[in-house]
Amino acid sequence: MDLKDKVIVITGGARGLGAAIAQGIAAKGAHVALVDIDADALKDSAATCSAAGVTARSYTANVAKEDEVVALFQQVVADFGRLDGCINNAGILRDGLLLKIKDGEVVGKMTVAQWQAVIDVNLTGVFLCGREAAEHMALLGNGGAIINISSISRAGNFGQTNYSAAKAGVAAMAVVWAKELARYKIRANAIAPGFVNTEMVASMPPEALAKMASAIPAKRLCEPDEIAHAAVYLLENDYMSGRVIEIDGGMRL
Repeated sequence: MDLKDKVIVITGGARGLGAAIAQGIAAKGAHVALVDIDADALKDSAATCSAAGVTARSYTANVAKEDEVVALFQQVVADFGRLDGCINNAGILRDGLLLKIKDGEVVGKMTVAQWQAVIDVNLTGVFLCGREAAEHMALLGNGGAIINISSISRAGNFGQTNYSAAKAGVAAMAVVWAKELARYKIRANAIAPGFVNTEMVASMPPEALAKMASAIPAKRLCEPDEIAHAAVYLLENDYMSGRVIEIDGGMRL
């Protein structure tokens, strides 16, 4: 796919990884539709993308809400007149141990609220956005590409039953969609980052960051623009479909 003048939706596009991916795509000449629940942060992200000489529009939506997702993609197509790609990046964390026992008594366990919040956004949200993006791209007849942002945690990470389950799910969905949607010239892939130097990670105590980096063979965190580079590659390579690219500096959980 030649990204020049194409239209790409990026969820969770207000900051961090989503904003970096949007900027990488905009630098290639694609117009971007940035989606998030933080309207103020969206404005800043859109302004940065617009500086690349493309059109960047902001859309406030909760990807876990079906009616909002349906309306979102209808509005994007109405505004831009086309849709060529969707980056499913929006996600949240609600970490916690499945079970914690002290002195023979249960003192904590992951709540249904913790489980459901992550599943709703990180798994159901990806399903909804992928479904609606695929519908519009198929009906428009120009094909396109979907990229789900998974995680190294898809292999199972301590304290992340909910997050690991969701990230394994979105990786599997990309493989399924590649098979189902090829007839419409729609490709689907996933990116599974390791530990990325986002605002959330950077706010951790320095000693925790140092310990995290020391466990990575590359001895450093991934930078957001390195994930953006992979997203651009997956959009541009028309024979790449049904694969999960792991970008983790050699780390395996």
